[in-house]
Amino acid sequence: MVTLGLSRVDDSVAAKHPGLREYAACQSNAFLKGILTFVTGTGAAFGLQMLVHRKCPYPLQWTLLVAVVTGSLASYGVTRVETQKCSNLWLFLETGQLPPDSGTGLLVAPLLAPASLPEWTPDAEAANKSCSIFPPEF
Repeated sequence: MVTLGLSRVDDSVAAKHPGLREYAACQSNAFLKGILTFVTGTGAAFGLQMLVHRKCPYPLQWTLLVAVVTGSLASYGVTRVETQKCSNLWLFLETGQLPPDSGTGLLVAPLLAPASLPEWTPDAEAANKSCSIFPPEF
């Protein structure tokens, strides 16, 4: 039996999946980041609302509700991204290949130089000047 976090895994399963420890460590890290994001996001949202509360008083229950919802959304986003990284790591450890990029579904046009800009040509006088860190000699 191999201990993996708080649970135990059979030796045969651990031998079949050599990247299991790395994947479990990655998932643990992702969940920890999510928890820390929840605490930080909730605290930051609550602090900002306390500043707004001075100008526009409203019941404290709404302040807490909005702060917790904000922290939850931020935590969900961070945990989702980190868990996707762990899934990609697992696929890489199992297959030896990176998974195909899921992409955003947006088509990005290449950057083109605007046609209205004139082409740059070096100035003859500026090209003859030396560029030195020492002052010119008199």
